[in-house]
Amino acid sequence: MDSQNTGLVARQADIYSMLDPQRRGVVGVGSALVDILAREDDAFLMHVGAIKGGMTYVEKAFIDQTVARTTTPACIVPGGSACNTVVGIGRLGGRARFVGKCGNGPMGQLFVDDLQKQGVEAMLIRSDAPTGRVLSIITPDAQRSMFTYLGASAETRPGEITMDCFQGAAIVHIEGYLLFNRDLLIATLTAARAAGALISLDLASFNVVAEARDILPDLVARYVDILLANEDEAEAYTGIKDPHQALPILAQGVTLAVLKNGARGSLIAHAGEVLAITPKGNGEAVVDTTGAGDLYAAGFLYGLINRMPLVQCGELGSICGYEVCQVIGANIPEERWTAIKREVKA
Repeated sequence: MDSQNTGLVARQADIYSMLDPQRRGVVGVGSALVDILAREDDAFLMHVGAIKGGMTYVEKAFIDQTVARTTTPACIVPGGSACNTVVGIGRLGGRARFVGKCGNGPMGQLFVDDLQKQGVEAMLIRSDAPTGRVLSIITPDAQRSMFTYLGASAETRPGEITMDCFQGAAIVHIEGYLLFNRDLLIATLTAARAAGALISLDLASFNVVAEARDILPDLVARYVDILLANEDEAEAYTGIKDPHQALPILAQGVTLAVLKNGARGSLIAHAGEVLAITPKGNGEAVVDTTGAGDLYAAGFLYGLINRMPLVQCGELGSICGYEVCQVIGANIPEERWTAIKREVKA
């Protein structure tokens, strides 16, 4: 451990002093979406007009038409960024709740049933509109490019997110996609702060950050305690490509900033100090990056609410992010969760 790492570890006690010792839960807020996963090549991406590695909002008909053009059968699983994170926390044995809106039809029931199966409390508002869905096109380089139809989740009204949603929460984790619904995001931030929870924000996608540059720094400074980003999101937020140079700007105004560098590990910043986390894995090929950042956040936040040393929070995040990259979609298999929990106990 270098001197920078030693400095941050020595100062981590003030981070945990911010957590209410009577609270151990994490509440995720975001879009209740079903993931449709398809493996295609870059030519297919160009043909359908996808932003490589990004996310584009579309109508349901566009997703249906695009799925009809795929060359292999698509896989359908419950998803959504914040949902993936709290599912990971639930699978690790933590207290987790998801707040969002889904439809009353079969897709909505699939979503609800899966949350309960994964050990997550479902605080879902129901709607007659179709449940939202994301078509993730996975290319041979394991990158995923997304088309999103928000469906029922887009109907969530600011008044539906209240302090009651966050009862007992130590941390409220919000996905950056809510930046496309600014009134809802501000209502969520305000209610979470009033409920006495720390606020974690995942920047979600580089194009989300680019489109919200006019309000994002101010919102982060006013409300956010924990800010998570990958390299592309950090560059969009700071204008700086080098992660080590971008991190101090990412960390301005927050208690903890986490910059995820994929196979190069991750960086955690607090009070001007930096902790470098070694990546998990031995050079194995990545199958699919869907959910990698979400599951990193799951491991990291689970570590925080259980007051693990920061290096272990980062390492657990790295383990979860690595494991989800070995499968298609954001669902880590049961046997791998067993192995992960064994590592946590060790």
